[in-house]
Amino acid sequence: MERYVLSVLVENHAGVLSRVSGLFSRRGYNIDSLTVGETSHPGQSRMTIVVTGDEYILEQIEKQLSKLVEVISIKHCALSETVVREMALIKVAATEANRGGIIETANIYRARIVDVGVESLVLEVTGSEDKILSLIRLLEPYGIKELVRTGLTAMGRGSGVLA
Repeated sequence: MERYVLSVLVENHAGVLSRVSGLFSRRGYNIDSLTVGETSHPGQSRMTIVVTGDEYILEQIEKQLSKLVEVISIKHCALSETVVREMALIKVAATEANRGGIIETANIYRARIVDVGVESLVLEVTGSEDKILSLIRLLEPYGIKELVRTGLTAMGRGSGVLA
């Protein structure tokens, strides 16, 4: 089983996200990650969808997506030709004794401290999934109070344009 990243350009109006996610659930396909945002073109949004499966499943997903009226284009993102990033916010238990270690770890990963509380720090980190997982593992001994991740976002390298 492989992971595939799809960039899907869709019309930006109510119900499109529901129809796309419903298509996956009706056919028993799981979405590993889904991010959606407006593009520079009015009335269009880009969905970055990560799925796990084989080439047959990928082909079926692409065929089903292309049947939706609101779908403008679909592109399978080859990782060698695509910049892929994720963002995470991590709230870590912080005491006077461990605060320095947390800040040092954040600096190594180029994570920003975006909130300082009496008993916690909130870090923001952007990068590859591996980078984020590595930082999470290093912060676990301090005590992660809360964690939220955006899911993958992708853009074609060089002059290439995704769907």
